[in-house]
Amino acid sequence: MTLVIVGASTEQRMQDAISAFEMAGFRRISELDGASEGDLVLGISDGGAEVLREADRRAIKYVLVHDGEDDGHDGGTFERAHHRIEAGQRDELAQHLRSRERPLITCLAFGYKNGAPADAALLIDARFLDNPYWVPELRPLTGRDPAVVDYVMKQPAAARLLDDVQRIVRDLLPLYQEKGRMHLVVAFGCTGGRHRSVVLASELAARLSEIEGVDVDFVTRDV
Repeated sequence: MTLVIVGASTEQRMQDAISAFEMAGFRRISELDGASEGDLVLGISDGGAEVLREADRRAIKYVLVHDGEDDGHDGGTFERAHHRIEAGQRDELAQHLRSRERPLITCLAFGYKNGAPADAALLIDARFLDNPYWVPELRPLTGRDPAVVDYVMKQPAAARLLDDVQRIVRDLLPLYQEKGRMHLVVAFGCTGGRHRSVVLASELAARLSEIEGVDVDFVTRDV
């Protein structure tokens, strides 16, 4: 089962996003208690902070999507989203999030200033690494730029961390599959989610893509 929770900057955007998920085979539900088997989509208004806290309290696993601009609600769908999308990305994401026959590992980069993702199986704080933000020529770049990659990966601790995380993920993946969990999120966080976390998530995704029979994606939430 995949439960997708959708928030949006406007009511119309939320309805349009939900419709895209329904077209992909998701069944719309109106409250958490409606969660059952299959692929489900739940729309929440006004940031949905209370609904998200309740889902976390009940250990309900979900993927959080925010469609459009920041709606200004503290602790709501924009701050906590695993995926922030625009209209043109709805259909592709809906297909991507459907229940899977092959396991999917998402390597996610995020910024702590916008809140940590709720459903990460592994959450790694990368703020112990030297920050490219304080290097003037690197500040406007992101972890996708070679100069930033070089700056982060030249730190010995970065490679050691990736070695350890790669080993842990390989060991955990079959255990999650035994429990029926086909989507594993490995989240790297730094202050703004633009430099260190992006480099590490990208590097891990490249390493894990070599695992046979596993799909891997790389998501930068705050870039």
